[in-house]
Amino acid sequence: MKLNSARPKHVRHLLLLALALSAAAGTSHAFAAPATTAASVTPAASAAIVGSADAGHAPREVSAAEYAIFLKEKYAIDLPAAVSKGAYLAAVADALSARPDDQPHAFADMKPGDAYYADAAALQALGVITSSTVGADKLLSAVGAVQLAVKAAGLQELAYTYPAAKTEAALAKVKLKPAGLGTAGAAQELAAAIDTGLLPPSYYGEIKLGGKASRELALTLIGQTLSVRGQYKHYVGYTSDADIYAKVQDAFAQSDIIQSPELQAVVDKALERDIVTGYNLKDSRFEANFVDALSLVYGHSDLRHGLQLIGLLRSEGIDAKVQFEPKTSAFIYLKEWGEPGVSDLYTVKQIANGNYIEYAKEYDLAFEFASVGDKARFDGIVQAYAKKNEENQTGLLYGSWWQPLYYSQTELPGYKIIANNKIARGHYYAQSFSLSSESAKVAQGFREIDPSVVVDSYEFWTDVPFYNYLNGESK
Repeated sequence: MKLNSARPKHVRHLLLLALALSAAAGTSHAFAAPATTAASVTPAASAAIVGSADAGHAPREVSAAEYAIFLKEKYAIDLPAAVSKGAYLAAVADALSARPDDQPHAFADMKPGDAYYADAAALQALGVITSSTVGADKLLSAVGAVQLAVKAAGLQELAYTYPAAKTEAALAKVKLKPAGLGTAGAAQELAAAIDTGLLPPSYYGEIKLGGKASRELALTLIGQTLSVRGQYKHYVGYTSDADIYAKVQDAFAQSDIIQSPELQAVVDKALERDIVTGYNLKDSRFEANFVDALSLVYGHSDLRHGLQLIGLLRSEGIDAKVQFEPKTSAFIYLKEWGEPGVSDLYTVKQIANGNYIEYAKEYDLAFEFASVGDKARFDGIVQAYAKKNEENQTGLLYGSWWQPLYYSQTELPGYKIIANNKIARGHYYAQSFSLSSESAKVAQGFREIDPSVVVDSYEFWTDVPFYNYLNGESK
């Protein structure tokens, strides 16, 4: 990646060391960034209803165990081995954040105050429950669970377009006849679930008239519902995908510098007043939504480095999900460094003292690993192959930094605790990393600039080199 020719050589070196994200000693790692691909990153869902594609072709089927971990962490949803319809309805209502409306909800077999009445009323208000009889105490039927998931996922209109022949062809995959489902609509719902992948093929054997839904099927249907609605994980693919490099390249090519004038009015003043020395702008719609215990985020400025990192993980036998999160970093560019020039990778704004604020395109790669063990291995791999320890060092990834940046929301051996100081406007947010001891000062500084801002300050774990960087160490 070319740097602007007007930028002095020593300045380029300084900026590439470590610029933004820090309040205590930082600035921003500048000069490059990502974007989104149609396959994953977008807020709404989805290349394939069941998730990311394997090598760009057949979708990988997400296991019930993976859905169970996700649902437990994000929604506190768990189900017993024998699933009642009421327990399933409650779990679906929780996953959809469904609440009853003000309209009366009459059920032939439930009344206000009953255990699952509020959940049933909430789902009826959404059009997910269309019957006046709930049967909350009965064991969940497999067919009924699928039909309810079709409506919860918002696929019912698609289902009702099915002509008889198309319905019959789909139901043949589960060895059922439309007449056995009772009504044309019920048959269409099951057919659509089969064709769209809402019902994965591995569960076809459970779909029998009178058959009961296993815990695994129930969890999978809830997970699939969230996937269709864009509320599950977002990722461009896996490190093992044949087309992962193309997807990341596309993400990079499509990105632009993020602009949020309301946020920047606050954090730019914080820069000018030396409350922070750098910050990032990000868009929450691109967040991976990974399981915290299995994931971490790696930040960099150069696309070539990120592509090589993915290849490095592959070479080390790590198959992780990858999400590309666009990021813009801002920091002070001193006037004595010379004219900042013009580039599609950064832009500048001159401030009152003659210096500039530079806004540089960057990216975060969010990884979700198959195991906690793989996540723990990441630090050693980066330290060995992507952490610079001396000038002109060989045997490293292109563009390796003295102080690489990667962090986890859960504790990892050898990592250090730091703080994030974050303010949001809509789906955009600005964040500045700091030592924990400096966090309250940063938050107070933001509030002095704009008393209306809500500062979300919290601690997390980062790699030792970046922690040292926040402490003012240059290597």
